[in-house]
Amino acid sequence: MPVSRKIIVLDRDGVINQDSDDYIKSPEEWIALPGSLEAIGKLCDAGYEVAVVTNQSGIARGLFSQATLERIHAKMVDCVAAAGGKLAGVYHCPHAPGDDCACRKPKPGLLHALQADLGLDTLSGVPFVGDKRSDIELAAAVGARSILVRTGKGEVTARDGADAEIFDDLAAVVDSLLSEPQA
Repeated sequence: MPVSRKIIVLDRDGVINQDSDDYIKSPEEWIALPGSLEAIGKLCDAGYEVAVVTNQSGIARGLFSQATLERIHAKMVDCVAAAGGKLAGVYHCPHAPGDDCACRKPKPGLLHALQADLGLDTLSGVPFVGDKRSDIELAAAVGARSILVRTGKGEVTARDGADAEIFDDLAAVVDSLLSEPQA
């Protein structure tokens, strides 16, 4: 009998690292939220494949370059590794909100790319952790399990009403996931 893969998808800003209304424009501005890196390490120790899906319109807005984003993501990957974790992939949309691309959340293009890259038949039921309405809408679009954290923009999203499970932060999400009975 085949072993079922455990996959989880995380938004970046506001879930793993501090968010900023002025955008995260450099590796120095990328600051992990307390407990987030350790939470990813715990997920990996428990056999989860962890992927990140993030809108990064700062590229289209001219606030930072693709090369700078790659340096920011390299820092994130290194910090995750230092905490005992590994990312199965980091997917980003570089477009502005008005560009009408297929990859900007809540559209499912990034998740379809992740699904193809990881060879997944479906994303149905896969936990998707975010802090914004676009994250919840994206999860719903592919039948994923919508999880909202109160970090980043999550407190405002929760107050506005969110059709998602709600947790204080990524560490709380991970503790809950790891305490669930395994199928």
